[in-house]
Amino acid sequence: MAERRDGNDGGGCTEPDDAMTRVFGVFGKRWTGLVVAALMSGPGHFAVLRRSIPGISERMLSDRLSELAALDLVSREVDPGPPLRVTYRLTEAGENLRPALVELSRWAERHLVDGAEKCPEALRE
Repeated sequence: MAERRDGNDGGGCTEPDDAMTRVFGVFGKRWTGLVVAALMSGPGHFAVLRRSIPGISERMLSDRLSELAALDLVSREVDPGPPLRVTYRLTEAGENLRPALVELSRWAERHLVDGAEKCPEALRE
């Protein structure tokens, strides 16, 4: 991971580079990663996606899908029906996230086992 110095020659104080800031600007939002992960198994309709992500509201799912579509990570295809159906799928750019997300999942399996029990009380929601 590249780091950028803050301009202070005193050392020690760094901040994330611009790319990392952009990544967490998108994936730091609640639910975004889970929406992408749900689409990694293939295209899905809104209702199917909502059922596959327990706890997400319709509004939040709609917002996250719109954001991901605006970033060209997800495509939205409308089948005029009847009934009207919308299919969401990862674009090529979205599919290119697969190796990174698989690796993050592997890391979590190794390092976040029983994470809730190890989490300090002050960090629990």
